[in-house]
Amino acid sequence: MLFDYSSVTADSVSEVVDSTIAHGESRIDDLLAVDGPRTLGNTLLPLEEVGRSVAVAFGRGPFLGRVATDDATRDAARVAEERIQKWSLDLVSRRDLYEAVRSYAATEEAGALAGEPARALEHTMRDFRMAGHELEEEARLRVQELRARMVELKVAFAANLAEYEDALEVSADDLEGMPESYVDRLTPGSTEGAFRITMAYPDVIPFMENSPRRDLREALAFKFGNRARQQNTPIFEEVMRLRAELAEVFGARSWAHHSMQTKMAKRPEAVAEFYEALLEPLTAAGRKEVAAMGRLLTAQGHQLPVRRWDSAYCHTEQMKRDYGVDPTEVAAYFPLDRVLAGLFDITQAVFGLSYEPIEAPVWHEEVRVYRMTDSVTGELLAHFYMDLHPREGKFGHAAAFPLIPSGSDLRGVPNRPVSAIVANLTRPSGEQPALLLHDEVVTLFHEFGHILHMSLSQADLARFSGARTEWDFVEAPSQIMENWCWIPEVLRTFARHHETGDPIPDDLVGRLAAARDLNIALFNLRQMMLGQIDMDLHITLEQVDHESVLRRRAEIGLLPHHDGTFMLASFGHLLGGYDAGYYGYLWAEVFGQDMFSRFAQEGVLSPGVGMEYRRKVLEPGGTRDAYELLRDFLGREPRNDAFLKKLGIG
Repeated sequence: MLFDYSSVTADSVSEVVDSTIAHGESRIDDLLAVDGPRTLGNTLLPLEEVGRSVAVAFGRGPFLGRVATDDATRDAARVAEERIQKWSLDLVSRRDLYEAVRSYAATEEAGALAGEPARALEHTMRDFRMAGHELEEEARLRVQELRARMVELKVAFAANLAEYEDALEVSADDLEGMPESYVDRLTPGSTEGAFRITMAYPDVIPFMENSPRRDLREALAFKFGNRARQQNTPIFEEVMRLRAELAEVFGARSWAHHSMQTKMAKRPEAVAEFYEALLEPLTAAGRKEVAAMGRLLTAQGHQLPVRRWDSAYCHTEQMKRDYGVDPTEVAAYFPLDRVLAGLFDITQAVFGLSYEPIEAPVWHEEVRVYRMTDSVTGELLAHFYMDLHPREGKFGHAAAFPLIPSGSDLRGVPNRPVSAIVANLTRPSGEQPALLLHDEVVTLFHEFGHILHMSLSQADLARFSGARTEWDFVEAPSQIMENWCWIPEVLRTFARHHETGDPIPDDLVGRLAAARDLNIALFNLRQMMLGQIDMDLHITLEQVDHESVLRRRAEIGLLPHHDGTFMLASFGHLLGGYDAGYYGYLWAEVFGQDMFSRFAQEGVLSPGVGMEYRRKVLEPGGTRDAYELLRDFLGREPRNDAFLKKLGIG
């Protein structure tokens, strides 16, 4: 039975967290009251069960802060999220709980553990160490204070970004060159005949890609680059100070050195080496790409240099001119329902799955719910939600959220995973269905990779369920999915014109696939730029001049910094778990491309390879180190040659 999201209120969100904390306190009291030998059953498993209940509570409470339709529920959910995160941090900060688990870790039984229990004990003791239990008491208490304050700040930062409202008001004449379907879905402006281009991605991206008005692209980019600046800049600056202090308390060289202990890369120097190997060849290719954009702008009578607000427009113009690909024309072949059907057909065939849409109480009428089963056994594997279109107050990007982890609770009751895609894709307009830009198709496939990772988990313990693996591997199972969006024989299976039903022409799909590498160096240099900004902020204990970092690292992306903007105030990744970890997008793509190389060699829709990938990578989740999963699936050590080949530098 799925949770009844239709009955959620501000009060119910608070009650979920209240009851979860009360239940958790009771379980911890029982754990601490054990009179006799410490065992797996009376020490570690009760702690695991508390973690499971917190994960479930997130899906029924704090998660609503991203998607609820009313202000009161979203506000209550954010308060609830802060409260339960602080409570969870307090648990790992408790000395009595640490002593109990440490006592168990010293037992003969603990020494003989294997599999998930052994890994859980190892990770739990690591959690306690990172909470400061091996520090002097004064330092440990300061760690507790710092961690609690950072929770408050992270929740406030996300809330400010979600609730931020701004728009560029334009006239009908200003929208010359924009698709009619785009204009039709814009909201009216404050004056007669005006339109509002909001900060929602379906408003911003098509305008930046298609508008010939360079002045308006600049104005929109300025607004977008300053989202929540006034509210979030002081929050961001305080978080940076607190992270540096926390690292210093632990005697670490920096926040990056401290926090990367739990990641694949382990140390910042490994990231620097990774970037260094890519920078020179990508820069050489990127300069050629910028020069080509410059020639296009010059031919249109514009002055150089190429600026950030020019790149998407130039890319679109090059797609049209050099490849005969008009993104709006292409979108006509990607109505949302057809894309979903294609996504489902591919993953059902390759991974041995079946999906069934079901009726369930949801938080918004547009939300879709599906049941996932094994296509051979009929076994229930998971449920997932899809909330795909923008609306006021909703989470403004695209992400997948775990709502219930896999495994069984202490009563032996099995839990199959529940998760949700929350995105901001183009919505229907009038009689026209939602027509997705190809970039949006890629986004949908990417996020569904996370859903598969969460849904197919066979982990017994919640802490290893699904995507709860090393943070710099998390994106690999989503990035591998993007490959199917560029393969002509795959696109032909589902891309059909929304009016005629005709399949996408072979010539068009061929040109689209050929255009995959257009400006690929600039795209990846921007990823490196963002990753390097992240590392610069976290690689020192000294106070960092944030403006200077933005300006200096813009050089990596080969496009000048946009004066007067402060994108760090809206760089949600840095306060959403990707701190000293944004490099993970490129880092994980190495492994995503390496894994897809098996599909490329043995069949891009091979069920044999697909089932191996499901069994050896997706189902284990975080139960084994990512490198072990990769070796098992690849039959060798991971390599970067497929990644370099994709970038054109291999």
